[in-house]
Amino acid sequence: MKMTGARIVMECLVERGVDRTFGIPGGTALNIYDELYKYSDKISHILTAHEQGAAHAADGYARATGRPGVVIVTSGPGATNLVTGIATAYMDSVPMVAITVNVSSSLLGKDSFQEVDIAGITMPITKHNFIVKNIDSLATTVRKAFAIAVSGRPGPVLIDITKDVTAAEAEWRPETPEEAAALARSLAARPETLATEAQIEEAVALIASSRKPFIYAGGGVIASGASEELREFAERLHAPVALSFMGHGALPSRHPLFTGMIGMHGTRASNMAATKADLVIALGARFSDRVVSDVKAFAKRAAILHIDIDPAEINKNVQSRISLVGDLKGLLVALLAKIPAREKSEWNGDIEAWKKERPSAHDFSRKGGGLIHPRQLIEEVHERVGDDAIVTTEVGQHQMWVAQFYPFAKPRTFISSGGLGTMGFGTGAAIGAQAAFPDRRVVHFAGDGSFRMNSTELATISHYKLPILILVMNNGTLGMVRQWQTMFYQNRYSQTTLDRPPDFVKLAEAYGMPAWRAVDVESLRQALDAALAARGPALIDCRIDIDATVLPMVPSGKPIEEQILETAD
Repeated sequence: MKMTGARIVMECLVERGVDRTFGIPGGTALNIYDELYKYSDKISHILTAHEQGAAHAADGYARATGRPGVVIVTSGPGATNLVTGIATAYMDSVPMVAITVNVSSSLLGKDSFQEVDIAGITMPITKHNFIVKNIDSLATTVRKAFAIAVSGRPGPVLIDITKDVTAAEAEWRPETPEEAAALARSLAARPETLATEAQIEEAVALIASSRKPFIYAGGGVIASGASEELREFAERLHAPVALSFMGHGALPSRHPLFTGMIGMHGTRASNMAATKADLVIALGARFSDRVVSDVKAFAKRAAILHIDIDPAEINKNVQSRISLVGDLKGLLVALLAKIPAREKSEWNGDIEAWKKERPSAHDFSRKGGGLIHPRQLIEEVHERVGDDAIVTTEVGQHQMWVAQFYPFAKPRTFISSGGLGTMGFGTGAAIGAQAAFPDRRVVHFAGDGSFRMNSTELATISHYKLPILILVMNNGTLGMVRQWQTMFYQNRYSQTTLDRPPDFVKLAEAYGMPAWRAVDVESLRQALDAALAARGPALIDCRIDIDATVLPMVPSGKPIEEQILETAD
């Protein structure tokens, strides 16, 4: 039957199982939004306060579910406001489909009102993007976009549709299962890039020859659904496991083989294990600069076995002895079928000794007094919300404290901007995660500097009555930048002190949201109990020390074993 382009888009979304979208309408997108109105019984839409918030919400939805998040906006500034959100998803390999509606085909290239080449702008930060100027290619393009977003290494895809295509009519035919399977096969990794049986045997031999194996696992473990295989693999080898920032939740933090985060703000155990290991097994991780720091000194005693779905990551940052390219879950299953179990060794004793080396700054007194210690704040929250809660963060010191201290037990419960480090990300991401799981608790940790960037999304949270608990870790400064200024710039605090409005409690109340101020541990406990009992949106302004620091810390470019564990008072 014949349908308009706008309706074809809706049918394709339904076909792909999309039940939630995010965005803001505008002139060129009116046909799409008119159809959204008609399809409201199948697809619900969350109207955000800003397009950037919509992009982050789609991202948060995708990270929480593993399914593509969808954002729909208009042309010009509506489209360009997505750029930071798309780049955030791209850096962290998050499946997202961004649908923008451009001016009509006859107006393209004429500097028309709100015309912008969003495909050209986003080319470096998408897996692929499309410009649809012919309605006959619309359905095929939308289907390809979703398939590309989730195939191989996930990532964002943009579809820019001209307005006249959304109004034109064409024949619509649902996709058959055979066609869907054929499309998926066509996008699968090329056979010549996948690990061979001989390479798997080489990897098994390398593992068998090691005496000090160390596992460095990243976000690819979560993306491939390989958390259980990671646990079994580590236990089979009795090998310590460090997680990258993006890998949190891939292995329960209480597991005895878990050594914590690795890298710039990694634990002593993780960084020393990488330094002393004779084999580093990298699983779904990319050896970013925040992990390796001085690449020439990183794991210099070790052979590297790198397993990843993306061949472009192999030997990009660190040279590997052996590499296996393919789906991580499948490759771990193949290795587990061949490697024998190992006993504990002196190596495990070394790891346990390093685990005891912690900065004194991590300690706090439960007797209270003074401002709130970041670790105590995080532990008080976890005690109340448990392991099923989804935790989102902004970017900065609070983000690192959450990564260090929150005891994540399950995959897809930690949502944060890693590669791009996007301040203002977390509030939108919390909206997306809560929309995906309305019956689960979503907790959002924010720094006062990051939170003010997209605090307008309080309007969205309040309007939709999303029961998100927001904890603003308020130290009155751009804390991570101040920490660097203290350590490396002789206390020259240039433009980092935030001695200015707003009052976050009053701001939340202005948006119709209950809020509390916590200035010490006792008031924090009272506020947490009241906020969680309210079972709706809530904000707590938590006052922490302006000079609280994130430790350990590796100075930029130094070997990761050269950690700062203590600072002068």
